[in-house]
Amino acid sequence: MSKITVVAGNSSIDLGVKLSRKIKANLVKSQVKVFADGESKITLGGKLSKRKTVIVQSIYPPVDTNLIQALSLISKAKETSSEVIAVIPYMGYARQDREFLSGEIITMKVLDKLFRGAGASKIIAVDIHSMIGFKHFKIKTMNVSAIPDLVRYFKKLSLKNPLVVSPDQGGKQRAQEFAKEFGSEYIALEKSRDRKTGTVKIKTKNLDQVANRDLILVDDMISTGGSIVKATQFLKKQKCKKVYVACTHALLMNDAEKRIRKAGVTKIISANTIPGKTSIVDISNTIAKAIQ
Repeated sequence: MSKITVVAGNSSIDLGVKLSRKIKANLVKSQVKVFADGESKITLGGKLSKRKTVIVQSIYPPVDTNLIQALSLISKAKETSSEVIAVIPYMGYARQDREFLSGEIITMKVLDKLFRGAGASKIIAVDIHSMIGFKHFKIKTMNVSAIPDLVRYFKKLSLKNPLVVSPDQGGKQRAQEFAKEFGSEYIALEKSRDRKTGTVKIKTKNLDQVANRDLILVDDMISTGGSIVKATQFLKKQKCKKVYVACTHALLMNDAEKRIRKAGVTKIISANTIPGKTSIVDISNTIAKAIQ
């Protein structure tokens, strides 16, 4: 038996399988039965390593269900393994990293207590929404980037004079990193968001440098797609050519994908941190390097 076991959680089966192959680990799948009241009953289909177990479980919607399943898997692994690494490709609650309004709970503080209590030795996330969230953690944390993997995919495409674009100033560094790896220029749009209504507005004025160029809109996550839709509509008015979207986490809630395509996006490309139609970039190798 391998000295390392990878447990593929219900939310990350494909990624767990790929990771186990990359690190030559024994794979254990989890079978989940969800009762009528929403409770999850998990059964592991194999034995765990006494030395090290890696749990792979993304915390995307249903967030609370996937979180409880992650904690349950960690707790079970800790009964056998001396070291339990929790790979949480998409870290739910990462946006709740500080008290924006008086009385708001910093949920990332709560998650630290839950992961520690369950028995995790280390947490590995992919492109966590805010590194501030990990500052609340008392156990070892590591954030890895999907940008190199996404760039490799885009290098295979025949793009016309490509330009990397961040839909807002907050993602400027991400766009800069992507552009550097990709070998192109980048720009960052200015937007404003109403904290109460969630309405997004582009504040950037006319841009000359996007005309007749293929654009790559880069973001860490797409939830409702509001920012991407607004950015695409604005960029299309500037006479750009094709617009592609590169993101790590494609949540694409409700009809987000449909609205993004309707706005004029040619293709959405995301990593397999969240399984779905757009999740065509495999990040198992990047995670494997973080474990070894």
